[in-house]
Amino acid sequence: MNIEEALNRFKNNLNIQSLDKKTPLHRKVKTNFKTDSSKNLVIFIQESMGYQFVESTGGEKGITPNLNLLSKKGLLFTNVFSNGTRSIRGIAGCVSGIFSTPGKGVVKKNKSQTGFFTISSLLEPFGYHTLFLYGGESRFDNMRGWFLGNGFDQIIDEPKFKNPEFIGTWGVSDGDLINRANEEFIKLDKKKQKFAAILFSTSNHTPFDFPKEKIDLINGIPEKSVKNAIKYADFAIGEFIKKARQESYYKNTVFVIIADHNVRVYGDDMVPVNMFHIPALILGEGIKPEVYSGLSTQPDVLATALDLLGLDLTYPIMGHSIFSNKKQALSFMQFNQTYALRINDRVAVVRPKKEPLTFLYEKQHLKPVDHDMELEKNALAFIVSLNYIYNKQLYK
Repeated sequence: MNIEEALNRFKNNLNIQSLDKKTPLHRKVKTNFKTDSSKNLVIFIQESMGYQFVESTGGEKGITPNLNLLSKKGLLFTNVFSNGTRSIRGIAGCVSGIFSTPGKGVVKKNKSQTGFFTISSLLEPFGYHTLFLYGGESRFDNMRGWFLGNGFDQIIDEPKFKNPEFIGTWGVSDGDLINRANEEFIKLDKKKQKFAAILFSTSNHTPFDFPKEKIDLINGIPEKSVKNAIKYADFAIGEFIKKARQESYYKNTVFVIIADHNVRVYGDDMVPVNMFHIPALILGEGIKPEVYSGLSTQPDVLATALDLLGLDLTYPIMGHSIFSNKKQALSFMQFNQTYALRINDRVAVVRPKKEPLTFLYEKQHLKPVDHDMELEKNALAFIVSLNYIYNKQLYK
């Protein structure tokens, strides 16, 4: 597919009218929440927290009591699908608002190590201090290099935690992470410094190390198991919001809680669409409790959070605020070398050197149907456009 057709299809599907051809996705976006003073932004990315563990998104009861309670007090997304199955794909979606590029994720790719769009490059002109907080070693998966190379002012990772309460295989606990984050936000608030922060949890990752005394372990399953690890991650989420509410910065901050991807458990489908389903929640003073059930992506959640900051912005994010009439009901998923474009409940699957296929997503499974040639061409257009935008360094 030639690039002109690919970009036209890509932009039309995303409902994006760009400013010019040199920046094919850049457009001016006016906030729906104009205020005298813009808000801070905190995005708390949860490692491997699938929807099936969260009651408020249709999952099992008893694993995430704090998130379920908070879900009634904020903007809950019940139908969000991740970019892919690896953390760097989710990070890119939540921090840069981009879908998964072919090959390696942009966090590790050469041409996206500097000059690549992030919330830091977006908010720096408005006087924001940006930071990335991670309980592990930030050099893992090249996160440190990518964040610093693309404008983040500060990295706080495991070596910078003093006397942590708990250290596991992947680093300090989520409890230590949220305590340090709260301390940093208090200091910035006292200086009247606007901030945007990314927190990335570690506890819900094999071998599932966490301070077990902090939670009531689930009966009948091993202590070191995914459900107990998620229950601890949920404990940290609850403690973080509880601590934040006691501080003055809370009233002027938008909080996002979202997973990077689901756990890596797959079924028989060519693309296990249901295993891309993740929870997402936006909280903050003045944010009306609401349930949004429309098909959404990590870039959509990011665009919505930015809308709530109260700023008019220009950006290339591959999603829209749910408060915009441009929001599209689609998701784009990367599964190894296979890509799936879902629009409503129809899914086109594109694989290397094989014919594209069309499915109906029904009862959490893919049901083969006749070829939808336009949908299949649109799926190819996403792949071609993403590759082109990365290689030409147009995601600025």
